[in-house]
Amino acid sequence: MKTVETELYRHQLAEAAALQIELSKSIVLQPFKGSIRHIAGVDAAFIDNSIIAAACLYEFTPDKEISKKHLQKTDEKTVLRNVEFPYIPGFLSFREAPAMIEALRALESTPDVILVDGQGIAHPRGFGLASHIGVLMGLPTIGCAKSRLIGNYTEPDTVKGSTSELLIGIKKVGTVLRSRNNVKPLFISPGHLVDFNDSVRIVLECTTNYRLPQPIRCAHNLAGARKLKVVGH
Repeated sequence: MKTVETELYRHQLAEAAALQIELSKSIVLQPFKGSIRHIAGVDAAFIDNSIIAAACLYEFTPDKEISKKHLQKTDEKTVLRNVEFPYIPGFLSFREAPAMIEALRALESTPDVILVDGQGIAHPRGFGLASHIGVLMGLPTIGCAKSRLIGNYTEPDTVKGSTSELLIGIKKVGTVLRSRNNVKPLFISPGHLVDFNDSVRIVLECTTNYRLPQPIRCAHNLAGARKLKVVGH
């Protein structure tokens, strides 16, 4: 027998799904415009019913001597707040985006692009966490997920920089990227105001000797460190 609570829960999920579909209409996929001076990474950790969102800001400048980009961290912020939405795959943006946006807005400079530990358009309704943050903030965002949420792909070659398409049917929704030799690939999808090619390019330019691009790696470690401090108290 259906309970009032079950029906209310289903109604809330239906509203959330409808909102994602409506907001997805605002996504703009285009080549990245302008140049990147500041780039941010954002990630989160959880403690019981609380979320810790962490944002790391990097200055992004060309190193002419080695023909690569140089990253230097200039700021970092964390936010601790109550979780207001349960863990449900496909709806993580309602759980994580509010705290992440608060952390990003607390940074000393507005980033030119944001790398998000999550999906962009590679999402059942085409509106993952990176797209959610990008549309609400009006900034370019790239989803850089450690696992696949949706779609099919062939395994890319084992050499760093190798790629394959992430597809839903015949529609491309992302790129499977080998960010380091002989490690599991990342799932890259544009969030907002960037296209597939520039999403991969920017992620690779921010990737050093680790699987994750440095801004997200920083945010991941920062959220974990803040969690340890909170638990320790």
